[in-house]
Amino acid sequence: MTDSIDEKLAEMGLSLPDAPAPAANYVPFVQTGKLVHVSGQVPVRDGALVTGKLGDTMSVEDGAATAQICALSLLAQVRAACDGDLSRLQRVVKLVGFVNSTPDFGDQPKVINGASDLMVALLGDKGRHARSAVSAASLPFGVAVEIEGIFEIS
Repeated sequence: MTDSIDEKLAEMGLSLPDAPAPAANYVPFVQTGKLVHVSGQVPVRDGALVTGKLGDTMSVEDGAATAQICALSLLAQVRAACDGDLSRLQRVVKLVGFVNSTPDFGDQPKVINGASDLMVALLGDKGRHARSAVSAASLPFGVAVEIEGIFEIS
């Protein structure tokens, strides 16, 4: 599956970043049994955090693209948990997406679709997952989106 994921990413003009280091006193992921719980991943593009507020300074489309960046970081953390072998990834179990948005913004699910759609495009049925998409009045460092995930590995 690793070659398949890398090939699909290349076809999409994407690649996995190095697994980001935690920004505070926590670990990037915890494995318990076959489950890997990945800490919230924030969007970094070209070395800079992607900041903004949906419903004010960002469009839904820009938010979805930002959620896709978070999804790539989630997969990078899973790759690290699998000692570099993404063929061990069996399923995306759940994603929880937080969207920095105005009080009247209601398209959080459309924003988090950026991550969900990528998981399904890369993994097919193994990428289908349970999900929450919620609003946040603010997020760390002013980022637009943060996503955490649970993954099953072999």
